[in-house]
Amino acid sequence: MCIRIEHPGPLTTVQDLGRIGHMHSGFQQSGAMDWYAASLANILCGNDENCAVLEMTMGGITCRFLEPAAFALCGADMHAFLDGEAVPVQRCVRAHAGSVLKMGMAERGCRTYMAVAGGLDVPSVMGSRSTNLRCEIGGLEGRRLGAGDILSVFPGGNVPPEASAPDWAEPREQTPIRAIPGPQDDFFTKEGIRTFFFATYTVTPASDRMGMKLSGPAPQAKNGTDIVSDGIALGSVQIPAGGQPIILLADRQTVGGYAKIATVIRADLPALAQLRPGDSIRFVRATEKEALSALREMRSTLAEIKKQLWKKVSM
Repeated sequence: MCIRIEHPGPLTTVQDLGRIGHMHSGFQQSGAMDWYAASLANILCGNDENCAVLEMTMGGITCRFLEPAAFALCGADMHAFLDGEAVPVQRCVRAHAGSVLKMGMAERGCRTYMAVAGGLDVPSVMGSRSTNLRCEIGGLEGRRLGAGDILSVFPGGNVPPEASAPDWAEPREQTPIRAIPGPQDDFFTKEGIRTFFFATYTVTPASDRMGMKLSGPAPQAKNGTDIVSDGIALGSVQIPAGGQPIILLADRQTVGGYAKIATVIRADLPALAQLRPGDSIRFVRATEKEALSALREMRSTLAEIKKQLWKKVSM
């Protein structure tokens, strides 16, 4: 037993990089909304990138360490303090038994990830420790964390000395968000597609881990947007009958019956995950080649950070 939750924040769940390979059975992928921040936090703790972490939304937790531990916070800065001392993001910090971590609300961004050296020890369900709130599986009893919850960690986590991410590893604010047209962009007029890629939309308060609901000009459809239900990829932008786009995210439904005008590229999902209600969003057309290149660049960045940290360990 390592961590006791004193205050859980607005929404805190256990997540890893997702439950892969079960959508055909109706189980959502789940997983960290900002996969880059979650991966980076794990790397700084000497963990595998897929180790379970805490995902905090809008505001952070207050917790007490029951045993000595090393942890890292990545993503939005929620003004964390460990025993009264400020804790920076993107740096591994050591806590003593009895230390208290207090986090506040995020002034910018939406989600923060906390990794602990060794990784959070919760049951693996269908190959993942991610919480699926709708199915009530994974994480800690398939639910959000509450006051009094106690989390264990696995032994291990080879923490590099002074583990911190370099300045060039900070995620870029991606504006506009890149998206590949389709798979049902042919359901929309040329003017409708132009509207989607040139209009400014606003993130609404109805957004959650299932989908980011936007408000703005409705892309014009040729004859409605109803389709025979088909599979939904992460980042698909669905246009329901009302015309307001919905970006389908980690806890999205497995199939849907509305046309999808575009799909946000994976490299821009972390930036998307940090948007909050009231933020503006614009889209720009991308190609598959550009999407792959951007993803390779982000993965290369994480690999280079890991390489540099392990070099310190071996010195």
